[in-house]
Amino acid sequence: MNKCATAILLALGLSVSLAHAAESLPTQKADPALHDRLPAAIKQAGKMTSVNNGSFPPYEIVNGPHAMDGASADLSNALGQLLGVKIEHATVSGLSGVLSGINSGRYQLAIGPIGDYPDRQQKVDFIDFVQEFVVFGVQKGNPQKINGLGDTCGKRIAVMAAGSAEQVIRKQSEACVTAGKPAVVVQSFTDQPSSILAVRSKRSDAFFSSQAPLTWFIDQANGQLELAGQGEKNGFGDIFQGTVVPKGSELGKVVLDAYRQLYQNGTYTAIMKKWHLDGNMIDAPGLNLAQEAAK
Repeated sequence: MNKCATAILLALGLSVSLAHAAESLPTQKADPALHDRLPAAIKQAGKMTSVNNGSFPPYEIVNGPHAMDGASADLSNALGQLLGVKIEHATVSGLSGVLSGINSGRYQLAIGPIGDYPDRQQKVDFIDFVQEFVVFGVQKGNPQKINGLGDTCGKRIAVMAAGSAEQVIRKQSEACVTAGKPAVVVQSFTDQPSSILAVRSKRSDAFFSSQAPLTWFIDQANGQLELAGQGEKNGFGDIFQGTVVPKGSELGKVVLDAYRQLYQNGTYTAIMKKWHLDGNMIDAPGLNLAQEAAK
């Protein structure tokens, strides 16, 4: 983990080494047919790089410039074993850096999971493997009474920069002003730990983000935080998240088929249960499921 992220996690009172890491998962046998379908450049290199934009626990927990832990790390290890290549990790700043890096060919994929939305599908493809919900992480007792989007007018709401939650909260801010109420004070952060720290230090009233990582952070917060807005749409419909690959690429087809194998042989379920993500599982991986949900 980089020094800045480590310092933030320590300030939050979070351990940078988790007991989850000790749990074992089945080793995958390389599938020659899947390996043969990989792009020639990847087969020649014997590796590919998955890009992330910082820690997104319990999926992605960045432990250094090229090291990662978490459910997505386990998934990428299994995927690499099945494809017969090594999957390395690289960290960039912000989701825009992730998407532009894939579009430029600098990185081959982003294990994610990253939010799948029809507008993003215009430039990249998503191999979806989880469903997510967007809620609020608030101080214990919810002193600002934030139980949904309608309660955010005039409040300081932390979000991940360039993410879908930021778009929704800015739209809500416009609705607040139109209704004659104070605008939302939108506070954009580049990573999850910084956002949580802002709430714990009372510089933000709430963190509006995905339920899975918020649940993880709240479990680690020694009773100082809680979830709010559960069971509400909060400006979203069905939310699918997945691995990002270049638009229309052969790699995407290979990754989808590899994920199908990891579903069928039980590895996907084992990884999700290991990281207490049972509630985010979907029955089968799919390509650009957000487009189907929108129909």
